[in-house]
Amino acid sequence: MNTKSLIQVGIALIFLAIAAFIYPGVPYINREKLVEFGPVQAIAETNKILPLSPLIGGLVLVGGIVLVVVGVKNSS
Repeated sequence: MNTKSLIQVGIALIFLAIAAFIYPGVPYINREKLVEFGPVQAIAETNKILPLSPLIGGLVLVGGIVLVVVGVKNSS
């Protein structure tokens, strides 16, 4: 992997880490079939959030910083 690619991937990881700190989690909709009576169905939809750990965001941030630093040092 060349130095320019390392720097670009590092910057992308830094932006992903910032997004992980800003957003508390990834929302998704859970659909559950309650009743099925012939062709009639009753479905319940609940909005849920898959939480993102701040630890994951911190690790991604550190990884991005490391890649940028390594890329800059290798280009010099």
